[in-house]
Amino acid sequence: MPELPEVEAARRAIEENCLGKRIKNSTVADDPKVIDGVSPSDFEASIVGKRIVAAHRKGKNMWLQLDSPPFPSFQFGMTGAVYIKGVAVTKYKRSAVKDTDEWPSKYSKFFVALDDGLEFSFTDKRRFAKVRLLDDPVSVPPISELGPDALVDPMAVDEFCNSLSKKKIGIKALLLDQSFISGIGNWMADEILYQARIHPQQSASSMSKENCSTLVKCINEVIKNSVEVGADSSQFPSNWIFHSREKKPGKAFVDGKKIEFITAGGRTTAYVPELQKLCGDQALKEAGKPSKGIDRGNPDDDVEKIGNEDEATNSKVVKCTKISGAKKISKKWSSKAENSGDANDKYSMKTSRANNHPKKESSPSVDDSVDDKDGDAKSFKKISKAKKPSNKKLSPKVEGLDNSENDSDTVDRSKKTRGAKNPRILRKTNEDNENETENQRKQTRGKNSAKRNREESNDYEDKVNEEMNGKQMKGASSAKKTVASGQSRKQQRAKAI
Repeated sequence: MPELPEVEAARRAIEENCLGKRIKNSTVADDPKVIDGVSPSDFEASIVGKRIVAAHRKGKNMWLQLDSPPFPSFQFGMTGAVYIKGVAVTKYKRSAVKDTDEWPSKYSKFFVALDDGLEFSFTDKRRFAKVRLLDDPVSVPPISELGPDALVDPMAVDEFCNSLSKKKIGIKALLLDQSFISGIGNWMADEILYQARIHPQQSASSMSKENCSTLVKCINEVIKNSVEVGADSSQFPSNWIFHSREKKPGKAFVDGKKIEFITAGGRTTAYVPELQKLCGDQALKEAGKPSKGIDRGNPDDDVEKIGNEDEATNSKVVKCTKISGAKKISKKWSSKAENSGDANDKYSMKTSRANNHPKKESSPSVDDSVDDKDGDAKSFKKISKAKKPSNKKLSPKVEGLDNSENDSDTVDRSKKTRGAKNPRILRKTNEDNENETENQRKQTRGKNSAKRNREESNDYEDKVNEEMNGKQMKGASSAKKTVASGQSRKQQRAKAI
C-alpha cells in the first residue's frame, strides 16, 4: 500500500518532469466515490490552461500547486498511484498497472496532457482514494488534521518521549495514527518496531527514554533508506523484515529468526517474538494473569515464579457449599446432594455459579439439607427453586454412592422435587394424590362399615340372648308356678282326706 515513501516518490517524479508546464487538456473520471465534491466537467474546466508551479506532500496526501487556485489534491488510499508516460515511477504490488495496458489506463481517475506532450495520470484500482479540487488544501481536512510529517518535520527525542508518556495505547496503533505522526503506514510501522526491537503491543506510555530515543532513530533511518531508493522495495536492506512479512505464518524468517503474525492497531502485524518482547507490567500479564484475590507480588519479581504460582492456584478446586440464590442450578445436583453426604465435595464446582449471587444467612446449605432429617422436605423444597428443572434419571455416579437406609424414600422425594414445576409431572402427581386420598377414604369407609356390622351383630346377639334369657326365666317361673300349683293341689287333697 502507498505510504510516505511511495507518495514521496510520486511527488518527486512530478516535480522533476512536470513543473513549469501548462495543462493542455484533462480527463476526469465520472466516479463520485473517488472524485469528491465536484463534477468531472467543472474539475476539467478549473485546471485546463493553468501551469504546474509545485508538487507538495504531507503524510500520504499530495497536491499540485497551479499558478492560481483551486488545486488538485490526491489522497492515495489503498491503491492510489501516479504514472507518467515514458517515465519510470515506483510501482507497488496492489496498484501496479502493466506497461502493455491501454493508456490512459481504465483505472485512471485523473488524466492530464501537458503542453510539451508529456502525460500523467492518477489511477486507483480499488476506488478507496479521493481526488479533490481545493482552494487551500493545507487548511481543510484531511491535510489540516494531520500530525507532523515523519520526513519533513521529525520530532526531537524529548518532544517524542513527552508525547508518548500521555498515550496509553499500543505503540504500533500510535504510529499508525496520522494525527500523531503522518506518513507511517502498516509496513513501515512493522519495520521501524523490528529495527528498534520493540513489541508492537507495548504501551506507549510505559516506554523508557532509551526506548523512545531508539524508536526516533529507527523512524528516521527507515524513512531515509526507503525514500533514497525511490520506494523501490527490491533495494531495501536485506536484513529488513519487509522482505518476509507477507509470507505464510510459520514459514517466515528474518536473519534465521521466526516471524509471527498478530493483530495490532487493527492491522495484521509481523514481528519477531525472540527479539521484540513486552516489558514491565505487560510482560507479567503476558506470562499469565493471577486469579482474583491472589497476591500478584512485586512487579519486579521473577516472571517465571509468578507464572508457576498461577498454575498451582488454577489447579485447586474451590468448594462452594451455599447454593441458595442461584438462578440457574439443575435439580439433579440437589438430588445428588441428598443422596450422599459427600456430594458437596463432588459436585461443588457444578454449583459454584451460585456464589455469584448474594446469599441470605437463613438460606439452607447442602450440608443442612443432608443432616437435618426432620427438615428434609422443607430443605429440598427451597433448594429446588431452579428455573429449568431436570427430569433426567439419577446418573450412575449417584446411584453407586453409599446411600442411607431410606434411599428409596430419598429417591422418591428427589423425583417429586425435580418435577415440582413440570406441568405434566405436576398433573400426574396431583392425580396420584387424589387416587391415594380416595383409597384412604374407601379404606376408612370399609373400616367404619365393618365396625358398624360388628356393633349391629353384637347388638343382635345381646338382644337374642336377652330374649332367650327372658323366655328361660318365664319358663322357669311357669314351671315353678306349676310345681307350686301341683304341690298346692296335693296339700289340698291331703287336707281333704
